[in-house]
Amino acid sequence: MSDVDTGVIAVTGAGGRVGRLVAARLSDRGVAPRLLARNPARLPDLPGTVKAPAAEYGDRAGMRAALDGADALLLVSAHESPARVAEHRAAVDAAVAAGVGRIVYLSFQGAGPDATFTLARDHWHTEQYIRAQDGLGFTFLRDGWYLAGIPAMTGSDGILRGPAGNGRVAAVAHEDVADVAAAVLLAPGEHDGATYDVTGGEAFTLAEAAEELSRATGRTIRYLPETRDEAYASRAGSGAPDWQVEAWVTSYEAIGRGELGAVSDTVPRLTGHTPMTLRDFLAEHPRSCAHLTG
Repeated sequence: MSDVDTGVIAVTGAGGRVGRLVAARLSDRGVAPRLLARNPARLPDLPGTVKAPAAEYGDRAGMRAALDGADALLLVSAHESPARVAEHRAAVDAAVAAGVGRIVYLSFQGAGPDATFTLARDHWHTEQYIRAQDGLGFTFLRDGWYLAGIPAMTGSDGILRGPAGNGRVAAVAHEDVADVAAAVLLAPGEHDGATYDVTGGEAFTLAEAAEELSRATGRTIRYLPETRDEAYASRAGSGAPDWQVEAWVTSYEAIGRGELGAVSDTVPRLTGHTPMTLRDFLAEHPRSCAHLTG
């Protein structure tokens, strides 16, 4: 059992990857989190957890009902969309109305109004909105690229392509982000007002990532640096909306401009263990490369 009175902790996105991992860590510590998701059928069955009714961020009334009586909230960022900032604001409004005293928000490394990566701007606007709430405690966890994204963004043709140049990225494992989030949630008051970059312990180029993928898969994987025009052209047939394609392209450009390469000590400092490397991740998650080995 936890020896700290954390109050009621609500976890959004608990049917997704980070939220599910955080919920498991809180449950393991004897804390009974309240789990929220758009589709409650996706919520994990964990000892002591409470499953809230279906709640979408944009539904203020539904979110308020789901959060009623909660003391703290892990706000996992909503699915990428042009309406994401509005959805985040509605969720924050609902949390404040429900009496939530602190929010731990999963943001993004380099969040700012002029960030190269377009979606990092959404995170900055969300942070500012949370800051503006009178009396609300908050902690911002700014993770960067996920390690899982490295194989996921590599095509079945064995090419990782994008306009990242020779820039480095301090990608982080979902598991390490969850460990940090749980540590912050289990220490009420200790991290109020803090903004933490949550990164892996190394920063690598995408060419180096391709070498690791080659080692893990037994086939030659290579990184193909693109110009901006080439990047847009290579994604033109994806069927994705313009805003999504722009987000894809600018995420690579942010690496090329050095905005995602800083390595932080947040994971070891807050969790007591070293963060997972790309090699570790590929060894522990071989299915992430299934499309490259089939």
